[in-house]
Amino acid sequence: MKKWTILLAGISLLLGGCNNDSTSNKASDPLANNTLRISVDESFQPVMAEQLKVFESAYPEVKVIAEYKPEAECIRDLEKDSTKVIIISRELSRDETKYFDAKIEFKPEFARLAKDAVVVVVNANSPDSIFTVPEIKDLLAGKGNRNLNVAIDGNTATSTVRYLRDSVLQGAGFGKNITGAKSSADLINYIATTTGAVGFVGISWMTNPQSKEQEQALTKVKMALIQCKNCDKNVFAKPSQQTITFDQYPLVRGLYYVLKENYAGLGSRFVQFLSTERGQLIFRRALLVPARIGFNRRTTNIKESE
Repeated sequence: MKKWTILLAGISLLLGGCNNDSTSNKASDPLANNTLRISVDESFQPVMAEQLKVFESAYPEVKVIAEYKPEAECIRDLEKDSTKVIIISRELSRDETKYFDAKIEFKPEFARLAKDAVVVVVNANSPDSIFTVPEIKDLLAGKGNRNLNVAIDGNTATSTVRYLRDSVLQGAGFGKNITGAKSSADLINYIATTTGAVGFVGISWMTNPQSKEQEQALTKVKMALIQCKNCDKNVFAKPSQQTITFDQYPLVRGLYYVLKENYAGLGSRFVQFLSTERGQLIFRRALLVPARIGFNRRTTNIKESE
């Protein structure tokens, strides 16, 4: 009799332990509470806000909590258990991949979703609206003959700051004429009220305003012309899907996702949405160039039926 009593007690403890584990796993599983947390580089906020609006309308049971912040902070957020996806302007480096592999015991997945451009913005009344790439470098380094204040979208490590330093200045430091705006919206407002200034901002901020105030500010600024790559010597271009696609506009970067999920969870579902036709069309509408699906225009002959 004592043996049966001990055996039943052991089974009860075992079943109780299994039930506790099941509850714990359900609470930690993002699919259980239908909430997804992501971090997005602030320079991509307008286009990603549109993506989230359409994604949540397609999946009304899912709630996405997005935090918009500098790129470096987005990467640090990968260390948090709650953050499953980040949106940044580059892929992870080999050292970063190794670090997260050691920390979370698997390598985060990443890929490019679209091509983005850094726009050179000037006041609508500014006489300085045409630049060569060497002139852009001089402006950022505080050199050259143009007496212009230069604004960039952040005081810390945003993707635009990193891109300008690494890809344009080739690792050299910024000049003393550089002003860091609090955000992309603040930068545009600054350029709108300052004739002798030039700013650098992601293209989606120029093509997809999110408020009436921002829309009014955009009427007071314009995109500068930059010397075209792979063109004749005296050709200058604005960023567009054509100039980005054909590698003509010189200030082009990527928009990447990084997924920290090794199972089919909400993060995977969101990344799949961004990668398929609906998400790629949203990038295209915002004048970015989709990288996962090609939308080629083809000439066809259509005859009307009699």
